[in-house]
Amino acid sequence: MKLEHVALNVPNALETVKWYTEHLGMRVVRGNSQSPFIHFLADSTGTSVLEFFSNPIAPVPDYAAMHPVMLHLAFLVDDIEAERDRLVQAGATAEGDTATAPNGDQVAFVRDPWGVAVQLVKRTTPLT
Repeated sequence: MKLEHVALNVPNALETVKWYTEHLGMRVVRGNSQSPFIHFLADSTGTSVLEFFSNPIAPVPDYAAMHPVMLHLAFLVDDIEAERDRLVQAGATAEGDTATAPNGDQVAFVRDPWGVAVQLVKRTTPLT
């Protein structure tokens, strides 16, 4: 089996999609302009897909109240601090400090404008 996508119910899918495409380099591979505004966004490699939607049949989780290790979207970056600063300028909120694991991996968290935790990762060895 292959994981196809991860889905998040968000307060305003259209604004979320705009932010993720403009600031995280994702691209819409399928979208719907009618409620519940389901959009599938692929990463720059086209292999990882997120689904954002605003479906009133289920509550939108309080993402901002969740600890970032509980739920986060992780993105590989070359320069943690530069990307973190850039995303904060684009409306994200910094969450904690940058950390370096014993193996040398670096991680930092920001929250998108709707409170979803985004992890910035610089790996010493790729996962795949």
